[in-house]
Amino acid sequence: MSQLSQRPEKPAVGLPLPHESANLHVTGAALYTDDLIHRTKDVLHAHPVQVMKAHGRITALRTAAALAVPGVVRVLTAADVPGVNDAGMKHDEPLFPDTVMFHGHAVAWVLGETLEAARLGAAAVEVELDEQPSVVTLSEAIAAGSFHGARPVMLAGDVDAGFADSVHVFTGEFQFSEQEHFYLETHAALAHIDEAGQVFVQSSTQHPSETQEIVAHVLGLHSHEVTVQCLRMGGGFGGKEMQPHGFAAVAALGAKLTGRPVRVRLNRTQDLTMSGKRHGFHAAWKIGFDADGRIQALDATLTADGGWSLDLSEPVVARALCHIDNTYWIPHARVAGRIAKTHKVSNTAFRGFGGPQGMLVIEDIMGRCAPLLGLDPTELRERNFYREGQHTPYGQPVTQPGRISAVWEQVKESGGLADRRREIAAFNAAHPHTKRAIALTGIKFGISFNLTAFNQGGALVLIYKDGSVLINHGGTEMGQGLHTKMIQVAATTLGVPLHKVRLAPTRTDKVPNTSATAASAGADLNGAAVKNACEQLRGRLLEVAGTQLGANASDVRIVEGVARALGSDRELAWDDLVRTAYLQRVQLSAAGFYRTEGLHWDAKAFKGSPFKYFAHGAAATEVEVDGFTGAYRIRRVDIVHDVGDSLSPMIDIGQVEGGFVQGAGWLTLEDMRWDTGDGPNRGRLLTQAASTYKLPSFSETPEEFNVTLLQNATEEGAVYGSKAVGEPPLMLAFSVREALRQAAAAFGPAGVSVELASPATPEAVYWALEAARAAATARTGGASALSHA
Repeated sequence: MSQLSQRPEKPAVGLPLPHESANLHVTGAALYTDDLIHRTKDVLHAHPVQVMKAHGRITALRTAAALAVPGVVRVLTAADVPGVNDAGMKHDEPLFPDTVMFHGHAVAWVLGETLEAARLGAAAVEVELDEQPSVVTLSEAIAAGSFHGARPVMLAGDVDAGFADSVHVFTGEFQFSEQEHFYLETHAALAHIDEAGQVFVQSSTQHPSETQEIVAHVLGLHSHEVTVQCLRMGGGFGGKEMQPHGFAAVAALGAKLTGRPVRVRLNRTQDLTMSGKRHGFHAAWKIGFDADGRIQALDATLTADGGWSLDLSEPVVARALCHIDNTYWIPHARVAGRIAKTHKVSNTAFRGFGGPQGMLVIEDIMGRCAPLLGLDPTELRERNFYREGQHTPYGQPVTQPGRISAVWEQVKESGGLADRRREIAAFNAAHPHTKRAIALTGIKFGISFNLTAFNQGGALVLIYKDGSVLINHGGTEMGQGLHTKMIQVAATTLGVPLHKVRLAPTRTDKVPNTSATAASAGADLNGAAVKNACEQLRGRLLEVAGTQLGANASDVRIVEGVARALGSDRELAWDDLVRTAYLQRVQLSAAGFYRTEGLHWDAKAFKGSPFKYFAHGAAATEVEVDGFTGAYRIRRVDIVHDVGDSLSPMIDIGQVEGGFVQGAGWLTLEDMRWDTGDGPNRGRLLTQAASTYKLPSFSETPEEFNVTLLQNATEEGAVYGSKAVGEPPLMLAFSVREALRQAAAAFGPAGVSVELASPATPEAVYWALEAARAAATARTGGASALSHA
C-alpha cells in the first residue's frame, strides 16, 4: 500500500464525527459573508440595474436621476472600470455590458447608504434599448444553428461495423431540464480597501483564487494586491465556482472608487434571474444490441444549453461525453457534443458537472429499450456491466469493474429485492388504479478535474509553542464537511488528539493558486496537501523525539499525543516535544503540496485517462404511483456506495443522502419554466421563487432510507485510502426515475416501452401511464419517438 493510502495506529480519520461547525449552524452563530456587514463600519450597499428584455443593444444609459435619489452615493458603469471590463475567464462576459443578453441582465450597479436607497436609485436609472430577436429555448437554438465553443467528438471502435453486427437497433430523442442550485445563501461579497490600497474581499465563492484573479484584472491590479477570503458558504453545488467573481468585482470596484466598504448581496429573485443553472440537454441517439441484449454500438449527439456566454460549458460537455457509458461497456461509439448559445443566463457548474446529463442519457436508453428486448431492466443493465480488461470509449481502463457488481449485488441482497418484487407483482395485480415498482441503477463516476492542471492542492500547517495546530488549505467549506475531514487528516498524520487542531478560513494570501473546491476532488487534493505538510513537521519532530528518547527517529511513533520509542517504556508528551523542538530552533511550520499523478488527457483527440479513479454506487428505489393523478411517493431507498475507506463516515453518509435527494429533485420535481412567447416578457424566468419552483423537502424524502458504505474498499493512491463523495451520489437518483417509468408501464400491457419526461413531475408520470394504458400488446407506447430499425 502507498504511503498516501496507509493509515497509522489509532487514526482520527474513519471516526464518525459531526460537522466541525454543526453547533454554530444550528445555533445561528455561524458567520456567512453577508453577516460581516454588521461588523463593518460605513458599508455601502450595491443594487443591480437589470434590464427586463432578453436581447438588445444599449443605446443610452442615463444615471442623473439615480444620483438625485437621497442616499445614493455612486452609479457604477463601464466607464469606471480601470482594468478589464470582463468577469469571465473566457473574456466573453462584460461586467458592464453594452448589449443585453438575457432577461434581467445587470448593466450597471448603484451604491447607496442603505439597500433601499440603492434599490430606488437603480429603479431611476434610464436605459434605452434597441431590442433584437432572441433565442430562448434549446430547440430554437438547434434549429437556428446557434452554437458556441468547442465541439468535441468521442470515437471508439468502428461504429458502422457495430451497427451492422447488431440484431436490434433503436433510435430516439430525449430533452431534459435545467436545475437551479437554490443554495440557502445567495451570492454575496463584501470588499474594503486598506491604507495601502490593498483590496480585501470576503466572498461566498468556491474558487477564491479565481475570484482574486478576476477582481485584480477588473481593477487593473496584480494578484498580490488582492486578497480573497471565504469563511464558509451556505451551499454552493457548483453555482459558486465561476459566478461569484463578477459580484466580488463589483464590490471591489465600488470600494476602490469610494474608499468605503461595499456589500453586494443578491435577494432570491435576483439570484434566480441573474445566475446560471445546471445545463439542460438535448440528446439524439441510435443504439445497437446483439441478440442477447449486449450493447454493440452507440451514435449520439448531446447538445447543452450554454446560455449567453461559455462559462464552464465546454468542460461540462466534455464530462457529459466521458460519462455517457456509465457502468456499461460500449465497444463502438461515436458521441458528439455541442453548446447551444441562447439568450438566457449563462449556465454553469452543478454537482456532477455534466456527468449526470451524460449518464441520464444512457440510463434513459436502457429503461426504454429493455421492454423492447424482452428483458427486465435490471437484467439488461447487468448484462452490459464493464468487465476486467475493458476500457471506456475515451480509452481509460476501468480498473475496478468488480466494484460495479459488488455494490449492485449488495443492494439486491440487503434490500431483499427478490422478495419485494414478488410482493409488488401481487400488489399490482390486486390494485388496478395504483401501481408500485422497484428499480435498481448503478453509477461509475470519474474523479479528477478534466483539465489536468487543476489537479493540484496546497496547504499551510502551523504548530505553535503550546502544541496547538492551525491548518490552512485551499479548499472551501460549503457545508459538505471538507474542513471536518481536513482536521481529521491533520490529527491522524501528526498523531495528536482532534482538539489540538483548528482550521483557519480559506484565504488566497495563505495558500495561493488553488483550484476550485469542485469535481469532488476537495478532500483528495487538499487532504493530500495537508498530509504532506504534516509529514514534514512530523519528520522534524521525530528527530527531536528520537534524541530525547535515546532512539532512532525511525523507531519513534507519535500516537494520541504521546511519542514513544519501539521496545521502550520511555515517552514524551506532544506539548513537551513541541516546546523542545522550538528551543532547538526546529521549524514548526510547513507548506504542503500535492499533484494527482497518472493523469493525461488529449482534448482534441478526446482520448486519455483524465480520472484518478472511479467512484461506484448502486441504489434501489421503490415507488407507488396513483393512476388518477400521476402523484407518487418514494416508499423505500436502499443504497450501497463506494467511498473507499471513509475519512469521516457520518459526513459521507450525509453527503450520500443529500446528493440522492438533490438528484431526485432534478429528475422529478424541479421544473424550470421560461416565457417562450413573443410578448414583452419573452425570455423571463417564470419560476422565480420557491412558490413556483418546487424543491424536494421532507415530504419527498423516502419513507425508508437505508445508506451503507462499501466496506474493505481501500483506494490505493488516495489520501488514507478514501474516495470522493460529493457528486457521485446525486446520480443514484436515476433509480427514482426508472422506478416511476416501470410503475407507469405497469398500467399497460406487459412489454410496453414507456417514455418519461424529465423532470418526471406527477403530470409527466400521468401522461406516461396514460400512454401505457393506451398501448396495444405489440406496440411500444403512445406517440413514441422510439423506433426499431
